Amino acid sequence: MNNQPRTEFNQALKALTQEKGLDANVVLDAIKHAIIAAFRRDQKEAGIEYPEETEFDAKIDSLDGGAKIFVDGKDVTPPGFGRIAAQTAKQVIHQKIREAERGIIMEEFTGKVGSLVSGVVLRFDGPSVRVDLGRTEGIMPSEERIPSERLSQGQRLTFLLKDIKETIKGKELILSRADPDFVKKLFAREVPEIGAGSVEIKLISREAGVRTKIAVYSQSKGVDPVGSCVGQKGVRVQAVTNEIGGERVDVIPWTQDIKELIKLALAPAENLTVKVSKTKKEAVVTAPEDQLSLAIGKDGQNVRLASKLTGYKIEVVSSGKNEVKKENGDLKTDSDK
Repeated sequence: MNNQPRTEFNQALKALTQEKGLDANVVLDAIKHAIIAAFRRDQKEAGIEYPEETEFDAKIDSLDGGAKIFVDGKDVTPPGFGRIAAQTAKQVIHQKIREAERGIIMEEFTGKVGSLVSGVVLRFDGPSVRVDLGRTEGIMPSEERIPSERLSQGQRLTFLLKDIKETIKGKELILSRADPDFVKKLFAREVPEIGAGSVEIKLISREAGVRTKIAVYSQSKGVDPVGSCVGQKGVRVQAVTNEIGGERVDVIPWTQDIKELIKLALAPAENLTVKVSKTKKEAVVTAPEDQLSLAIGKDGQNVRLASKLTGYKIEVVSSGKNEVKKENGDLKTDSDK
């Protein structure tokens, strides 16, 4: 029985120093300060208080965890104090192990910021969601959720590890499913050409849960960027869509020609005429009557996403409405500058 405390203390100390990478002297010093605090607390409860200038010290036996207390250099270890010292040492070691493990985990996740992680919905903190990531937890704040998505406890999902924030409770892993980068990372996972660098997502605009537009480009000859992202029979884009709850994703080719890019961004509308003011970053798009509603989209969604994608304020007018054309007829263009 006498060997048990020694073995337990040594194993715990070894776990901290060898497995967790902590300095044994740092751990022993932390135990020493905790034991002195425990001694002073016990003495205070017994009605004994020491002046501020009193010098306390503790000596820890690194073999069995035994401790002796010294006040101004004199051994004042009370009878039976060994039990309190052993409990205190055990608590400090467990605390240090937890701190070390959390530190290692956070260091590991720091290298994953901006990447996809898999997790299970653990519980709901109001509108925010706690997620079990295996070795630790993350939180998906309400603004990072897909508004239309209903989640349930135990549901496994993919998340974007968006950030690591310092809070009063320590470091917090911030997860997102609403961020446009989440869709970019999903495409990178599904499309090998993106991972290889032969296809690049140049632009993205998103209304989470409703629709996303991406503009893709390839410098490699013989590589079709749109085809690569859509996949054979649409399998790749469908995989992304399935992950984000059926959210529609439009994939268009990127071009430096802003007029052409605006036309493409307003797909599926066709036969559009575009006038742009590059200095104002504004565009007026004239659409045939039968293409007008397609260009604008439900509740203006298509033109709104096209505007976000291109960075241009876009106004869509009908070629059959002369009064609207006249109203915008004084738009000065500098597209040829």
